[in-house]
Amino acid sequence: MASLKKRYVLIAILFILIIVTIYGIYRPLPEGVSYESESYYVENVDFLYDLTYLDLEEDVLQMEQQIFSAIEDAIVEAEEFIIFDMFLYNDFYDPELDFPPLSQHMTDVLIEKKETNPEVEMLVLSDEINTTYGSHRSQHFEQLKDAGIDVVVVDVTKLRDSNPLYSGIWRTFIQWFGQSGNGWLPNAFSPEAPDVTLRSYLKLFNVKANHRKVVATERTAIVSSANPHDASAHHSNIAFQVNGPIIDELVYTEHAASEFSNGPTLTNAEALPVEEGDVEVRVLTEGRIYERTLEMIDETVSGEELWIGMFYLSDRDIINSLIDAANRGAQIRLVLDPNENAFGQEKVGLPNRPVAAELLEEAPIEVRWYDTIGEQFHPKLIARVSEDHTTVIGGSANFTSRNLRDYNLETNVWVEAPNGHSFSQDISSYFETIWANEEGHFTVPYEEYRDETTWLTRFLYRLQKLTGLTTY
Repeated sequence: MASLKKRYVLIAILFILIIVTIYGIYRPLPEGVSYESESYYVENVDFLYDLTYLDLEEDVLQMEQQIFSAIEDAIVEAEEFIIFDMFLYNDFYDPELDFPPLSQHMTDVLIEKKETNPEVEMLVLSDEINTTYGSHRSQHFEQLKDAGIDVVVVDVTKLRDSNPLYSGIWRTFIQWFGQSGNGWLPNAFSPEAPDVTLRSYLKLFNVKANHRKVVATERTAIVSSANPHDASAHHSNIAFQVNGPIIDELVYTEHAASEFSNGPTLTNAEALPVEEGDVEVRVLTEGRIYERTLEMIDETVSGEELWIGMFYLSDRDIINSLIDAANRGAQIRLVLDPNENAFGQEKVGLPNRPVAAELLEEAPIEVRWYDTIGEQFHPKLIARVSEDHTTVIGGSANFTSRNLRDYNLETNVWVEAPNGHSFSQDISSYFETIWANEEGHFTVPYEEYRDETTWLTRFLYRLQKLTGLTTY
């Protein structure tokens, strides 16, 4: 009889585990997630970028940085509200390396704004990676709170599970014990960061994030690929600055993330109107980024150009669509990060090197690598140049399943402008400059970082994709 009871108990536990796992895969998304706004027509969208490269004439490293200067200006000029949503927002890194204190600087800028203009409503959103998944407090978040600024660590457990084989177990048996407490394990992000509880590492293995990088005020908004993270300060990144009522759409998506995380919303978050123009712009988040990106690639025809600048490229549907487009006659050029370095740690080239090798084997696609020098080529950007218009999608989302299929929170913008417009020309100039090494040394041929991975590494890449045990 006792044996029969144990069997029933095991069956019941297995049944619950299966139900939790299936629900985690298909769970309804919170309201406001996987969102696409209506189209807005504006006079201009400013394309911003950070570039780290070698000046060949003077043989010195150059850093052109526009993004956080524009963000700082937006904060200073705000009069009604500020929303600041950033994924990596910390100063964790190997102490043997040296980086500018970007995270503290942005914290100081926000606090100074609050002290100078206390009537300005301010909301900061971020990810639990900055508290090492609940093991400790963030010094930056605490400073912001002490200054009277609302801070929300977004509850990404409300999103779908990208690693259901593990997440079903975590949700059923582990999550109830929390993550806080006296940490005793070394912090993987920095030996100087606070120690971590085992329960926090167990939560980390769910591998999901609030990966957005958005700043919005009543005057302007910036959607970017850049983080206020010290060790990311030298990365090459891109951003888009927009004005007018489309800011209200960005506010809606940010309020949605705050609300399902039991955080506040701003009471006076309404953008100033602007005159209409001939540049069409939309807000895309999560799975809508994926749908519009596939649509863009699939609609590209012979004679048109596709440019891609990307940190991670691994989503199978995106890869297959690129191969099909190239075989239809579209000219496709990719500038990829070689995935050689991550904050001072050597990497083995996953996922970009085996993906690039596959693309070149299957279609007439051109690939160049950004020649990084310890930093990362971190944009997430695709541009289609047709006969009359340039269409662009860019922001926080890498072309990976984790970034595109409703597992992370992501924000991109979709922009279409006539080819003669300054926005289109800025996009073309950016890609042409780094592709042809105009005015500096930016990229190297495919052969420089040709895929030299072994069958074991390629198998690992496929296994990671299959199981979800990867950041891409």
